Amino acid sequence: MSELGFLRDFVIIFSAAIAINFLFYRLRIAPIVGYLIAGVLLGPSMLGVIYDVGLIEVLAEVGVILLLFLIGIEFSIEELVRINRSVFIGGFIQVFLVTVVVLLISLSFGVSIEKGIFMGLLVAMSSTAIVFKVLSDRGEMDSPQGRISAGILIFQDLSVVVLVLVLPMLAGRSGFSAFNVLSSLFWAFAVMGLVILVARFVVPLILNNVVQTHSRELFLISIVLICIGTAWLTSLVGLSLALGAFLAGLVISESHYGHQAFSEILPLKDIFVILFFVSIGMLLDINSVIRNPFYVLLGVLAILVIKFTVGMLVPVVLGYPLRIGVLVGVTLSQIGEFSFVLSKEGINLGLLSGDDYQVFLASAIITMVFTPFMIQGSGRFSEYFERLPISSTLKFGRFHENVFKKQKLNKHVIVVGFGLNGRNVSRVLSASGIPFVVLEMNPETVRIEKKRGVPIIYGDASKEAVLEHVNLMGALSIVIAISDASATRRIVEMARRLNPSVYIIARTRYTKEVNPLYSLGANDVIPEEFETSIEIISRVLHRYFIPVNEIDKHISEIRKDGYGIFRNVEQKYTVFPELKQHLPDIDIETFRIEEESRLTGKTLAEISLRKNYGVTVLAIKRGKETITNPTGDIRLLPQDIVILIGTRDCITKVSSVLLLVK
Repeated sequence: MSELGFLRDFVIIFSAAIAINFLFYRLRIAPIVGYLIAGVLLGPSMLGVIYDVGLIEVLAEVGVILLLFLIGIEFSIEELVRINRSVFIGGFIQVFLVTVVVLLISLSFGVSIEKGIFMGLLVAMSSTAIVFKVLSDRGEMDSPQGRISAGILIFQDLSVVVLVLVLPMLAGRSGFSAFNVLSSLFWAFAVMGLVILVARFVVPLILNNVVQTHSRELFLISIVLICIGTAWLTSLVGLSLALGAFLAGLVISESHYGHQAFSEILPLKDIFVILFFVSIGMLLDINSVIRNPFYVLLGVLAILVIKFTVGMLVPVVLGYPLRIGVLVGVTLSQIGEFSFVLSKEGINLGLLSGDDYQVFLASAIITMVFTPFMIQGSGRFSEYFERLPISSTLKFGRFHENVFKKQKLNKHVIVVGFGLNGRNVSRVLSASGIPFVVLEMNPETVRIEKKRGVPIIYGDASKEAVLEHVNLMGALSIVIAISDASATRRIVEMARRLNPSVYIIARTRYTKEVNPLYSLGANDVIPEEFETSIEIISRVLHRYFIPVNEIDKHISEIRKDGYGIFRNVEQKYTVFPELKQHLPDIDIETFRIEEESRLTGKTLAEISLRKNYGVTVLAIKRGKETITNPTGDIRLLPQDIVILIGTRDCITKVSSVLLLVK
């Protein structure tokens, strides 16, 4: 019967998950909130539909292990090293300041120092699972606030190693000395070092042999064994199982098969999320909350205020503008899943009473429930802070002086963001001899790229003063290549307002964000979601030896049709009257005449592009000279850029002629 009871509980949990997902999808609310609420309702203290508390706690522990394993796969040791400044400096400042503030408040209420420190450590932890999921869904993991938040969260997760070892000393356990702590730390770091060595040398060898068998089942079993084995190994030296699972994920990510491992386990990811958050909600005792409503409310307010304030200070100390600080503060203002692990240890060690645990649990769940909503509204919230009469250092960041050095640029391109897209755009602009300037929010990136000669400055492009000082009024184009959707919208609106004629190209992650950007004034919006499908189509056609010009034709048609679907709003602003509004089949294209081209030295009359191919030469750009309305006796020279107008079919047909070589 126990097996039947177990299956019954699972049926109830997943039935509730389906209903919640459907409802919250309609309401546009993150389903994580619903899972927590469902757990509270289904738990022993409410409806009592599920009452096996022991099973609930096991599910919560397994949920944390599997979630952190998946997060570890998505990361890599190289990524951890790359964000080490945020991890170690920002993470240490956040944990230390939150702990000190909570300790001081606790002492004022007559709480002992040991218990005050313990409460501070509980409050300092934030939810890696919730924050990573919300930021990933919003496409903000690569944004400044996403990188800083991820760094701080990783430090918090790693600091659990030390905290679990220090707790017996806080509890005053006899026989537990500083020597024991140092000894445990030594073995802990020894195990972590061993994990890294295994990740570099042993795991790739094992997985390579497994993959050669072409057995999907064997590969999946091996991945699960590495996860469970690493977690068990770390638990032997006093580390948490969840941290061991995270390290196991890092081990897998360092191999050549990390992406395949992630894809194999990914279908189970949402199940783990459901089990974890529903089980956390079930642990709450509503009766304890009813007995202590004032303390729960006070706890929620204290947690939100303390964590927001400290979280806001960390990016400011690292040199980022106040806006980024506010976004990070909001993102980290909840209690984390590792706090539940620490709180259970605290109960066992006598640092936390039963009622205190329930008050803390209630406060933690409420802050978790609020998190998706707070992150969603954090952009507008940051605007209120920016209106305050604060210094320029706070508003623009510690390195803002570089922004206010007048940029002597004209007819240039402004590139916002120096991630993968920004780097590629900048590289092509540089190779083409087109003047440009890059705006980047990462001070370390700015410092490194400046030494390499990149025209890059530190600045927040969502600030009007920053755009003015990179001479937006004199710019021909602005390319917005950042991962922050709300900041992208602000930049588009501001750029269009400051310079009605500038050509705005915005990169976005999802097609649903295309129309809002067009309505704000963007000329072109490139959705990565759509462009990825085009790249897939292109590669598939290449495999079947479809001619390149036909592939280009297909892709052009897809872009025209696809973007036409997205762009169903009228643009308020235009750079010039759009020909396509009146001549929808007309395109303008440019071609460079190479040295070895068969057309080199021939006149336009000899080529007869209009008669033979149905296209007209609008102009020829020759060095710094532009020949408009060229006559038939104009000869084409090497490196001439020919500007043609015609239908897409005619342009495609003539391109093969223009590209012919001798």
